[in-house]
Amino acid sequence: MTNAADIAEIYIAAWNETDVAARQAMIADTWSGDATYVDPMAAVEGHAGVDALIAGVQERFPGFRFALIGEPDGHGEHVRFSWGLGPDGADAPIKGTDYVRVEDGRLKSVTGFLDQIPG
Repeated sequence: MTNAADIAEIYIAAWNETDVAARQAMIADTWSGDATYVDPMAAVEGHAGVDALIAGVQERFPGFRFALIGEPDGHGEHVRFSWGLGPDGADAPIKGTDYVRVEDGRLKSVTGFLDQIPG
């Protein structure tokens, strides 16, 4: 059984890490080499793809941070959690829900959904 809270926290930490070397090390430690990520705006593969995606989001939304919304849940190697992206201390203008599959303790695939985006 995968610990849903641990997986979600590790995932969010990578999205919030702005030090490039530290973020790349986190991705290498927690994502499988052939991992995939897909949402309505992006589709990437592998460590380099995930890192480039995170860097792009950080560049587009400087000063914004990801935070978990509610409690992550899961069964077997599947985890679901919701998140918000916005400035610290304010209601996040961007919210989403991600579904993660873990294989051998590492993130194997992520399917993201955008629940709220500014108009």
